[in-house]
Amino acid sequence: MDIEIIDTGYFYADGGAMFGAIPKTAWSRRYPSNETNGCVLAMRSLLVSNVPEKVILIDNGAGTKHLRQLSYYNFFDLVDLGEELHKRGISPGQVTDVVLTHLHFDHCGYSTLKNEETGEIYPAFPNATYWVSRKQWDNFLHPNALEKDSYFIENMKAIADNGQLRLIDTDTELCPDIDLRLFDGHTPGQIVPYIH
Repeated sequence: MDIEIIDTGYFYADGGAMFGAIPKTAWSRRYPSNETNGCVLAMRSLLVSNVPEKVILIDNGAGTKHLRQLSYYNFFDLVDLGEELHKRGISPGQVTDVVLTHLHFDHCGYSTLKNEETGEIYPAFPNATYWVSRKQWDNFLHPNALEKDSYFIENMKAIADNGQLRLIDTDTELCPDIDLRLFDGHTPGQIVPYIH
């Protein structure tokens, strides 16, 4: 099994939103912020390959569909995940599984791509099963007021319409040596992959 982290880019998130009731004097000792209180967050995808009959991606970054709408995050050093996979000898069609820890834009935006000429939105990985917890899916479809701006239906609708969405209700084995475990935390029903 080969495991590789792919940095898909970075953005600035408001420190107050990230750390909540913890005062800036406490968190800023470890996490510096810029003049507008923005802290740098990394978007990372994990590529798991050399698993029998599997090429697995865990999360996939923000993609490009909503960058203008989300310009206040000041994205930088973005890379195209498809190009990064090609550099590693993997085509999007070879990806068998996409595990989405949760459905905030910075974790699942590259799940679908947009044809700029026709406006069509289609799955970025046409042969993959996209794994999401049912609890997170329900939260995605009916978000609370604090999370609704982090969800975009365009990131997931084509996947659901295409029959590629796999919802899980309990801890699940993706394949030997990879378990998908469910936890509530940052958002309800997050998937935490355990790779043995």
